[in-house]
Amino acid sequence: MNYRKFGSTELLVSEIGFGAWGIGGPSMAGNIPIGWGEVNDENSIAALRKAFDCGVNFFDTADFYGLGHSEELIGKVFSNNKDIIIATKVGHRLANDNSIFLDYSKRHILSACSESLKRLKRDCIDYYQLHSAKISHMENGECAEAMEILKSEGKIRYWGISLNTFNPFPEAEFFMKNKIGNGFQLVLNIINQKALPLLPEASQSGYGIIARMPLQFGVLSGKFSSDIKFANDDHRSFRLTKQIISEINEAIEKIMNEKPFQNVSKLTLSLSYILAFKEISTVIPGMKTPEQVLQNTSEKIQIDKSQLSKIENLYKSKFNKIVELMEKQG
Repeated sequence: MNYRKFGSTELLVSEIGFGAWGIGGPSMAGNIPIGWGEVNDENSIAALRKAFDCGVNFFDTADFYGLGHSEELIGKVFSNNKDIIIATKVGHRLANDNSIFLDYSKRHILSACSESLKRLKRDCIDYYQLHSAKISHMENGECAEAMEILKSEGKIRYWGISLNTFNPFPEAEFFMKNKIGNGFQLVLNIINQKALPLLPEASQSGYGIIARMPLQFGVLSGKFSSDIKFANDDHRSFRLTKQIISEINEAIEKIMNEKPFQNVSKLTLSLSYILAFKEISTVIPGMKTPEQVLQNTSEKIQIDKSQLSKIENLYKSKFNKIVELMEKQG
């Protein structure tokens, strides 16, 4: 496993991190699935342990994943382990009618952090993130004030924001302009390259960068056909339509037919593509089983600038239309 500096912080993170949304298990916000369907806790625990054995030291979760269950599992496995780096998120909760409510008030952030610490069985969170907060949530200053209070109290070490899937720029620019926070989490993969222009400035400004959704809910690994049917309690049941899966599968084949990539797996290519950008601190594929851990932490390939250009040109000519389709889907 290789390790990279997380921006200007003291954190040295594994370039492959553990995306822990999936292990949270099935949960609903009204009639909206906010989990990835049924999971087996024993498999999840085995996956967490296998990841650590493979050199993974960065584990990314949120208090909303499984409504706290993902954090509980990480706490159960790593409560006494000081060699790992835990990142979690705050800002999503259920309203009285069981719908999703975005709450970035100082009161909620301070309270939610205490609850996350209990579930994680830790005294301090290494990296605390605002879960998809927008400019409107940050302009009154409560978000940053709450984070700085938590930092001064020793409950968090660093903090940042998990940015919007399709337009990460306004909030990132707000952070950089006001010189607040320490990192950004953003979507970056072969199909969705929208965040690429943000990388140089963010890195130069000292922000660590976490790349999420490297496999676009698993489609970029090549394991889904357009005929797959997800369970009703699986978030992908409405995110991944038959058309979207078909379009992505067709698009990824165009890359796999390029001479340099013909002998590598789609998963390896997808992760290697993101790691080719030196500004990326870590990439966090979702992992739910030890087998998935081994696949995601296997050796990566080197992708040079000319190969990156080929992928970028395909994005500009073809893949951006898929992103537009995904954005309309929500």
